[in-house]
Amino acid sequence: MSKSGYLLGYDLGSSFIKASLLDAESGNCIAQAASTDTELPIDSPQSGWAEQHPDVWWKHIVAATIKIKETVGPKINDVRAIGISYQMHGLVIVDKEMRVLYPAIIWCDSRAVELGNKAFSEIGREACLSHLLNSPGNFTASKLAWVKQNLPDIYSKIYKMMLPGDYIAYKLTGELKTTSTGLSEGILWDYQSQDLAHLVLDYYAIPSEFIPEIVPLFSAQGLVTKQAAQATGLPAGIPVAYRAGDQPNNALSLNVLNPGEIAATAGTSGVVYGIGDKANYDNKSRVNIFVHVNHNRKAPRYGTLLCLNGAGILNSWSRNNLFTVKSAGLSYQEMNDLAEHAPVGSAGLSILPYGNGAERTLENKNIAASIHGLNFNIHNKAHILRAVQEGVVFALHYGLCIMKEMGLSIKAIRAGFANMFLSPLFASAFSTLTGSVVELYNTDGAQGAARGAGIGAGIYATAAQAFENLKVIKTIEPNGGQQQAYHEAYALWQEFLNKYLQ
Repeated sequence: MSKSGYLLGYDLGSSFIKASLLDAESGNCIAQAASTDTELPIDSPQSGWAEQHPDVWWKHIVAATIKIKETVGPKINDVRAIGISYQMHGLVIVDKEMRVLYPAIIWCDSRAVELGNKAFSEIGREACLSHLLNSPGNFTASKLAWVKQNLPDIYSKIYKMMLPGDYIAYKLTGELKTTSTGLSEGILWDYQSQDLAHLVLDYYAIPSEFIPEIVPLFSAQGLVTKQAAQATGLPAGIPVAYRAGDQPNNALSLNVLNPGEIAATAGTSGVVYGIGDKANYDNKSRVNIFVHVNHNRKAPRYGTLLCLNGAGILNSWSRNNLFTVKSAGLSYQEMNDLAEHAPVGSAGLSILPYGNGAERTLENKNIAASIHGLNFNIHNKAHILRAVQEGVVFALHYGLCIMKEMGLSIKAIRAGFANMFLSPLFASAFSTLTGSVVELYNTDGAQGAARGAGIGAGIYATAAQAFENLKVIKTIEPNGGQQQAYHEAYALWQEFLNKYLQ
């Protein structure tokens, strides 16, 4: 199939909704747009709740698309496929008229934690981990169970439940569909039967009819309707050919598809997402395992995800609270430069970066952030800044060690050249401590979704073809001269951490 034309990718985040338009033949991004310059609001009617209305998402999808069209003009008529990346674990419920019954309960909402914990205990730890590879936890199925228990009038009107990306695909195509990958993210997929997780549905007494039709992740899943075309300015008839949760999609955007390949991010939170070919699980459920985007029965692919809630947020907190003088403070570049003045290990100063809620890698303990080994006669701003970056690296490495215990190998680590990976110190520390080469790329979730759409629409014959023009911006190799110092600093950091985990 000819590769002429363009591919449109959407990235539906909880803070921003972005769109990217790629030239299918060259792989170059010719236009990007965010729906707004300010973060989308997250409603919190009660402590621990987090909601967004799906119609707000659609409004911002439309706004981002219009901005793309304003940039490229008539080229918008040559879009050949659309892909969607979306915030994982959210719940959208609709009635038979496709009216949203309740604001979406999004990924960071914790109202269903106790329900999920109870399900884990009563279904049985071994049954959950062997069939679901996860605890039901605070995922989509448990959120729907919360609606059933607490909002029976609304629950009685439910026709279908959807993930955030399913809803946007519906708004574009008028078709209600989902994917096995998405269901696995909601703990609604049984890895042994390769079917719906009936042990969860039966436990919560949720009808399987609530689940939309399951379609392949890479496939023509519906065509843009006349109504959606009028709203967005897109031509009608374009296939939506890909949808995936944000972390599996981030891995796709970095061409992380095979066992031993690792995708890393260090934005507000830090994520490491590794690919394996076996349905392994952690006995303590400290990481999550999902069906990866290119999974199939003959060549299984599973994504193991570790999430560190406090990564870039620790860096920004330090900047906003420790290094601001009146209205003038250090830029992130200046912070990175100053951190280089301190030695590896920050002269014994260690920071545990766990100040953004309970951490799954710590068995859902909330130990808060803390500073250890502070010496008023030795340590200065440089030591603190270095300890901030090293603390995030150490916490990610701690999670990687869990993944290695599960049998995951590390052959290649790839990351976007963004956020904390913009710091040479951070990138080098991560490479050196893990003993892995780190490749940095100029790509993002919306571009990944666009390439995914090219695969799903058959514009690219293979995934390899979709990524043949993706270029490495920077390669970071382990610093052999610093490895021992980093391992010693990590051992000290882990000693402090272990005191909280005993």
